[in-house]
Amino acid sequence: MSISLADVQAAGFPMGGEPLVALDLVDTKMLVTDPPQDLIADPAAADAWWRLQSPRLPVGPAPDLAATQRLRTAIRDLFDAHLEGRRPDPGSLDDVNAAAAAVPTSLRLTATDGGYREETDWHAERGGNAALAATARGAIELLADEQRLARLRRCANPNCSMLFLAETTRRQWCTPNICGNRTRVARHYARTHHKDS
Repeated sequence: MSISLADVQAAGFPMGGEPLVALDLVDTKMLVTDPPQDLIADPAAADAWWRLQSPRLPVGPAPDLAATQRLRTAIRDLFDAHLEGRRPDPGSLDDVNAAAAAVPTSLRLTATDGGYREETDWHAERGGNAALAATARGAIELLADEQRLARLRRCANPNCSMLFLAETTRRQWCTPNICGNRTRVARHYARTHHKDS
């Protein structure tokens, strides 16, 4: 299941609806503001964000705020390291791997009308959080898939730090209705202002 940008924006978050929860998670911190703006800085905001993502995650309780922020920092470092051509902090790898390993999974075969379907069972009985584990797993799968990873982009707006997966080579902005519009308005202003001078 997926969520849309409209769903995310209606809930008060400027960016989201990416194919991976991990991308939506890293975009809950705006790094280009001074100081950086954390959109899930308190437990209520974090719970609201996890509720919004719940259709895409295994059933279970929302992760606590500190664990959420720690995983977000680690995933962001790994994604930024890729985009910047640098090595990530070794602690980031450890944090993502630990979150993914904290809740083991197993495959389960389920009968359907036309045959069988594969399902994943998340085993949180011994600790860990299934939502964090699934989010970490999504980040791992993206980072290990060179073809998909090549589509990871940072918004072309220099006043934005959001990341996204470009479905087409033409996509430049995190959101067409925020950064895309701002860029088009700025270009229009520059063209019309330049003619008037």
